[in-house]
Amino acid sequence: MYVGHSKIKKMKSLLKYVQDEFITQNEYPEFKSGDTITVYYEIKEGEKSRTQFFKGVVIQIKGTGKTKTFTIRKMSGTVGIERIFPFNLPTIKKIEVNKKGKVKRSRIYYFKELRGKKARIKEVKK
Repeated sequence: MYVGHSKIKKMKSLLKYVQDEFITQNEYPEFKSGDTITVYYEIKEGEKSRTQFFKGVVIQIKGTGKTKTFTIRKMSGTVGIERIFPFNLPTIKKIEVNKKGKVKRSRIYYFKELRGKKARIKEVKK
């Protein structure tokens, strides 16, 4: 089915309008792939809410503007756990940068296969 260019333009402008009106921009410290960060986010269970944290290495930062996301990977025992966070998630309370890492790529998928000492990332001195 063919959709005309004018309909695509209208959909893009409508999407941009909704993003500008309803998504709030959060301010966080600057980080990049290879950095070890801790994300504190709020979890609501019925009436109660609690703050939980997720500490790991940033594997990738994807997207632009209000739809930007970042992926964090941590090891829990021998199992690797990855979680994708949108930058504008309202439940994120704060982000701490624990270590600055030095990597050559912006998306470090090769990090998934590394184990033990090979999985270490060189730290950049501040």
